[in-house]
Amino acid sequence: MAYKILVLRGDGIGPEVVGEALQVLRVATRDAAVKLEFKDALLGGHAIDSAGSSLPEQTLKLAKDSDAILMGAVGGPKWDNPQAADRPERGLLALRKELGLFANVRPVKTVKELIGASPLRPELLNGVDLVVIRELTGGIYYGKPSERRTGEAGREAVDTCFYSEAEIARVLRFGFELARERRKRLTSVDKANVMASSRLWREIATELSAEFEDIAFENQLVDSMAMHLIRRPRDFDVIVADNMFGDILTDEASVLAGSMGLLPSASLGEELNSAGFRVGLYEPIHGSAPDIAGRDEANPLAAILSAAMLLEHSLGLRSEAELIVQAVEGVIHAGHRTRDLGGSGARATGCMAMGRLVRERLENLLPGD
Repeated sequence: MAYKILVLRGDGIGPEVVGEALQVLRVATRDAAVKLEFKDALLGGHAIDSAGSSLPEQTLKLAKDSDAILMGAVGGPKWDNPQAADRPERGLLALRKELGLFANVRPVKTVKELIGASPLRPELLNGVDLVVIRELTGGIYYGKPSERRTGEAGREAVDTCFYSEAEIARVLRFGFELARERRKRLTSVDKANVMASSRLWREIATELSAEFEDIAFENQLVDSMAMHLIRRPRDFDVIVADNMFGDILTDEASVLAGSMGLLPSASLGEELNSAGFRVGLYEPIHGSAPDIAGRDEANPLAAILSAAMLLEHSLGLRSEAELIVQAVEGVIHAGHRTRDLGGSGARATGCMAMGRLVRERLENLLPGD
């Protein structure tokens, strides 16, 4: 069986971390009864430079014909002009919308050896294992009108937060079903004391909870959630939030793991691919980090773990995915650190070296080796 994987290396450190993730994928699936066919395409800033669009038509066509997508990161100062007609992030938002990728799944799990890399007290972090699900195709990032204009009092701008019942119910149901596979706890996040869209969100979440009586359910206001996520992170299992709140909370949650360089993500839709699994876009949650691009200092582990999520969620290769996770954990346990994880000076492990270490450990874990 052959599966089509679209590779969007993106900007900044994107090509470096994706390159390491691809090599790990090839090793992990070497003995599997599948063949992965990789195709590259442009997205983001380099797409603007080369094709005049952050999401070229050819890229979108390939994406719709793929079983899964592996992405790096987009953006950078070169394209950071708020007056520009097109920006790198616009291409990513459009791709998510076109593919119907409504659920962004971001697992956060602490690793004992890296607890010291977090600024939080160790006793808060032991045993943290949670998943944030961010609604990805609605809310304030897509609402209309969204524009800057000139009014009687000068410059003004407007953004619109819009959600339908179907959009809210879809992502919350996804969260409840995931909670059933985990520790059976779900926290729904909103701002129901202020926003009409959040009051609808809370109403639907509460109604849905009656269908999942085996799941311990609670509502949390986003401001209190931001506090509780730091003060008592072990108490949470599955957290579901709208597009903007989920975006902010998942970046906050990276502090729990010690670095964004460790956190993968999966953006999943309702469409099924040729393997019978959900079409998904897989990417590390970190940005393009242009300040270290090309210096072999990036941490490839989040991209590698995103590749593991690709195998599990879009291809159903759970055992191969688990071996990648074990290989990453083994490298960390052995004491190897990129700069963001506390590596310093000559002792810091570079991007390519870290990728090589994961592949070597993976080779030792593969059956028959």
